[in-house]
Amino acid sequence: MFLMPKINQIKKRDGRIAPFEPGKIENAILRAFIANDTGSPETAKNLTRQVTEILERKYAETTPGVETIQDIVEEVLLKNGFASVARSYILYRQQRAELRAAKAMLGVTDDLKLNINAIRVLQRRYLLRDEKGNIIETPSQLFRRVAKAVAFADKLNGEGANVAKTEEEFYEMMVNLEFVPNSPTLMNAGAPLGQLAACFVIPVPDSIEEIFDSLKIMALIHQSGGGTGFSFSRLRPAGDIVKSTKGIASGPVSFIKVFDISTDVIKQGGRRRGANMGVLRVDHPDILEFITSKINESSLANFNISVGLTDKFMEAVEKGTEYDLINPRSGKTERKLNAKEVFDLIVDMAWRTGDPGLLFLDEINRNNPTPHLGQIESTNPCGEVPLMPYESCILGSINLAKMIKDGGIDWEKFRKVVRNSVHFLDNVIEVNKFPVPEIEKMTKMTRKIGLGVMGFAEMLLELGIPYDTEEALAKADEVMRFISEEGRKMSVELGERRGSFPSFHGSLWEKKGYKTMRNATVTTIAPTGTISIIAGTTSGIEPLFAVAYVRNVLSGTQLIEVNETFEKLAIKRGFHSRELMLKLSRLASIKKVEEIPEDVRRVFVTAFDVTPEWHVRMQAMFQKYTDNAVSKTINLPHEATPEDVRRAYMLAYMLRCKGITIYRYGSKSKQVLSISPQSAPSPETKPGQNNNGSV
Repeated sequence: MFLMPKINQIKKRDGRIAPFEPGKIENAILRAFIANDTGSPETAKNLTRQVTEILERKYAETTPGVETIQDIVEEVLLKNGFASVARSYILYRQQRAELRAAKAMLGVTDDLKLNINAIRVLQRRYLLRDEKGNIIETPSQLFRRVAKAVAFADKLNGEGANVAKTEEEFYEMMVNLEFVPNSPTLMNAGAPLGQLAACFVIPVPDSIEEIFDSLKIMALIHQSGGGTGFSFSRLRPAGDIVKSTKGIASGPVSFIKVFDISTDVIKQGGRRRGANMGVLRVDHPDILEFITSKINESSLANFNISVGLTDKFMEAVEKGTEYDLINPRSGKTERKLNAKEVFDLIVDMAWRTGDPGLLFLDEINRNNPTPHLGQIESTNPCGEVPLMPYESCILGSINLAKMIKDGGIDWEKFRKVVRNSVHFLDNVIEVNKFPVPEIEKMTKMTRKIGLGVMGFAEMLLELGIPYDTEEALAKADEVMRFISEEGRKMSVELGERRGSFPSFHGSLWEKKGYKTMRNATVTTIAPTGTISIIAGTTSGIEPLFAVAYVRNVLSGTQLIEVNETFEKLAIKRGFHSRELMLKLSRLASIKKVEEIPEDVRRVFVTAFDVTPEWHVRMQAMFQKYTDNAVSKTINLPHEATPEDVRRAYMLAYMLRCKGITIYRYGSKSKQVLSISPQSAPSPETKPGQNNNGSV
């Protein structure tokens, strides 16, 4: 252990003052040792002590700069006979300088020392620009902009004296990457557009006028950064009579194609392609056409599709009996199909293409917090937020990796972040600029928010717990129960101060004995694609994809990522080498890499190591304490069979999940996450895209 140095702060290159952290010096020296296959952690510690002593002696009364400290490190290395290590350290300094230069070339002043992947994402999507397209804010200024805009809601709620305090609390948890809100909030808070919600469901009634009204609303939402979900189950089937024109209806799938083409020409906020969820009930007469609508990969490229299943249908599947297809226009049975054969077709298509997913509509509506307002028929694009027509939801996620301290969970810090996050998300509803009046009215009726997590796999790695174990399930139970309980307590407190959501009377909360509740829903598990890149952690509740992999984001940009926890452990345990890291970048799993200690291999399980059963069980555990739903991809290896898909689907139904998406690696020609071509599970596999819950 280091003694407390006489100096306790340093001056960074941009002039800011920061704490003096000897551990960072030690880590840099260790990296230089590794590059030369020499030295040891103990030697690095001793050299760092020498550096600290020189700093204490020469700079006790002043604040040394970063460059000065690095000069002293080089001096100490040379003095102790480590000339080659000193050269590697100099090279490391040059590489860091090049990294800073690369960030500068992107037009970003990185005042938070984020990794290059985070900077690329911020540069492409989130940082404000002037009229000429030049970036005009830093990452910390982005978080300040968002904190200030969202904290202003306290004033709107008559809590003006606390606005400055609230702003600082919001800023601190974002700038420390402990909590990050959904993308539209980062893009638009404190900016002219002002649309801050990520998730919407828009109705699609059975008339041409109303269908194209819905199309217009979709365009406005996509333009502002949101994603949309639709149930097409109310549209009459193809071939049905259209009395007003004496013509023939073209059916739901044809209209889904219209929505898909429209999405293709609109970018969300000019920064990302629009995303949609299309749902059709399993008892709609056009269900077979819907199930097979994405057999051609170019079809419905801007849609995830899910079949809305009922308990009645699932019972018929188990019995192998027929069920009714009902015309939504007339309410009459048109014909019957064998339920097992339909389910087999769903399984086969999902195995081939990743679509369709499943929504368990009865389970969703058993947990509908406001059943007196109507039934839920669809979800947002990734399936984590079941919503009624015209509802929207504000999302944000806690970085669980930041909740670890001294090898355990810092529960007090965790509690504070949960409470501040619920406060933040409720405030967003107040300052949000809604796309159309119908959405504002419905959203404020229920005030749904969705607080979730990212970095769950990272938390497990820090705690030394393999993902596919009972211990990991127990940790998921503990963590999500805590978020649910503390989040609901905060929503109750907000309800006491600000009033309950307007449709509270008649809600499930009132029936459960609550006297007040600010938000009809509090929790959601979202996929956290780009915000987890910003936070530098694993996405959502997914397992580690790989120790090293390529992430494809933002119109083809490729980001190389290596798990920092693994790298630090490899250095600490002494098995880190350049050759090993290169080898791992080509592997989907490390379980057979003998250079890595067996206990480490067991902890660092990847998505390719986790069986479908463990994926589903983990999803179900989080669902147990989640008001909305859970976005999770059940990853399957390329060699998985349709029977593997079937078992995953049936288990999800039995464990009362609200929906499920599977993805067999390589079943699409583009995919959000991929390992290098050498590591693909089979030689014919092409990297593919999972549109369902990975972005």
